[in-house]
Amino acid sequence: MALAPNMRRLSRRSVLRFGVAAVLAATAGVEPLEAQQKAAQNVVKYQQTPKGNQECDRCLQFLPPASCKLVAGKINPKGWCLLFAPKPK
Repeated sequence: MALAPNMRRLSRRSVLRFGVAAVLAATAGVEPLEAQQKAAQNVVKYQQTPKGNQECDRCLQFLPPASCKLVAGKINPKGWCLLFAPKPK
């Protein structure tokens, strides 16, 4: 196959280099998960009391003694919100 004079073949190495450079450029402005904002308590309908047997200290997202990976502010271990996800047994 003849290529036009102004076209050249790209090597796999140059394609890989371009791909890596593109990924690095695209992720340069991305904040790590820890730096992302947490949801406001009113948005996730957080309440100070449990909903049945669903309570924050039984949730996968709960961080003892009184915090959450996903919800902002102080969290009551016996509270509840819409993001409740039971810890695996």
